Amino acid sequence: MPELSVKNLLVFRGERHLFRGLALAVPAQRCLQITGVNGAGKTTLLRVLAGLLEPEHLELRWRERAISPRDAGYHGELAYLGHDAALKADLTGLENIRFAVGLRSTLGPAALAAAIARVGAQKFADRLVRTLSAGQKRRIALASLLLSGSSLWLLDEPATNLDAAGQALIGELIGEQLARGGTVIAATHQDLGLAATARIALELGSGT
Repeated sequence: MPELSVKNLLVFRGERHLFRGLALAVPAQRCLQITGVNGAGKTTLLRVLAGLLEPEHLELRWRERAISPRDAGYHGELAYLGHDAALKADLTGLENIRFAVGLRSTLGPAALAAAIARVGAQKFADRLVRTLSAGQKRRIALASLLLSGSSLWLLDEPATNLDAAGQALIGELIGEQLARGGTVIAATHQDLGLAATARIALELGSGT
C-alpha cells in the first residue's frame, strides 16, 4: 500500500496548466526522486504536498486516509526542507536547531550533539547563522531535519550549496531515513546512490 498517494492534481500557473491530472504513489521505505527542466513544477509539487500552496484540485491520501495537505496529523509527520534553509540569521546554528525541533519535541543534549556531528557541523554550530556560508547553513538545516523525527521528508534540491562530501551525505541521510521505515520525496538531479528497489523516478515536463 502507498504511504502517500496523489490523484488528479490540478495546478494553474498564470493562464496555463502546470499540472493537469498528475498522479503518484510512494510506498514507505521508498524515495520518489523528482526531476525535470526548470519551470517543470518540481518546487510547486513539493509546496503543494507540504500545504504551502493551494492547488485547484487534489486528492491526497496519507496512510490510506483521505486528507487535506493542511491536515494537522499529516503535518505532524512531515518535514519540509526548501531550496533556501529557513533559519533565523541572528540566532546561532544550535539555537536554530533547538527552536525548530522544540516546536515538536523535547531535545536532549546527546541527540543534539549526535545530529550536529552526523552532518559535520561541529565547528560552526555555535556561530550566528548570518556569519555562516550557504553550505554551512544547509548543514544546520539538515541537523534539524534529522532531529524532526518525521516519517515523511519533502526535500527541494537538498544538496544545494554543498561540497562533494556534503552531496554524498544527502544520499546517506536519505538511505538512513528509508531504513528507519520513512518515506522521502526529493526534487534533485543528483545521483543519490540508492538501490534501484528504493528509488522511484518521476520526470516532470510539459506533458505532465
